[in-house]
Amino acid sequence: MTAFTKSSSARCRSEYDSLRRVLLCPPEYMEIKDVINDVQKRYLEENIDTEKAMRQHTEFIQALQREGVETDLLNPSETFPEQVFTRDIGFTVGETVYIAEMASEIRQGEENVLQKWLKHNKFQSATLGCNRVEGGDVLVDQDTVFVGVSSRTSEKAIEELQQKLPDYMVIPISFNEKYLHLDCVFNILSPTEALIYEEALDPDTVAMLSKRYTLIPVDAKEQFALGTNVLSIGRRRVFSQPQNVNVNSLLRANDFHVIEVDFSEIIKSGGAFRCCTLPLIREG
Repeated sequence: MTAFTKSSSARCRSEYDSLRRVLLCPPEYMEIKDVINDVQKRYLEENIDTEKAMRQHTEFIQALQREGVETDLLNPSETFPEQVFTRDIGFTVGETVYIAEMASEIRQGEENVLQKWLKHNKFQSATLGCNRVEGGDVLVDQDTVFVGVSSRTSEKAIEELQQKLPDYMVIPISFNEKYLHLDCVFNILSPTEALIYEEALDPDTVAMLSKRYTLIPVDAKEQFALGTNVLSIGRRRVFSQPQNVNVNSLLRANDFHVIEVDFSEIIKSGGAFRCCTLPLIREG
């Protein structure tokens, strides 16, 4: 069953239009409890220094605000150790914020927090019934929506999304599920450019994407450090980590303005800037 609330204040038709308003959640209770990706497996024993993660997240918020982005925050809860990754619990297409159906048990319930926040703030929202979908698998580019087929997002959800979005072309993208979400291996930067970790996708998919975008490669080392998971905020401005030197060099060579923020503590749980932001309003 689909749930709706009245309003139409959300606006988002791309990954790269100017970001005006975004929803985040401080990593106050961030912890690796149940390993759900390869990055977490690597850092399980070391785990998360929450004070450091909070400092880095605050610096990110301040940098967003300096760029003119309005930042809204969910209240963190001890119940949800991965709540910092707000992108996964929802995604905005057009004027609707779609609420995710989380696959991992440790994250189930985060959707309810988002739904209450959206209702309180009078954003139009919808769900995809009981079909599993996570926002990290959904990338929007004008009249096209790319959706990763993964252990987190089902083909049934993709079919339902196409039904709900008759004015959009919804394109399923298969990739190696060890990388968790599509935005960890593919990320749209502009109408004509995208970051890609080709090893995670089959040759036919890479060929299809290369017809639409100039593909900027990310190597294995920087993919593991979430080099693909940058955040575009419009006018060729991109948030990226200073540790991903090759990615940043390629971005600058392609005339992007790279805003470097250290996210080294937060990426230990398998997500970076895109994962930590749920865009509510973007304007072309």
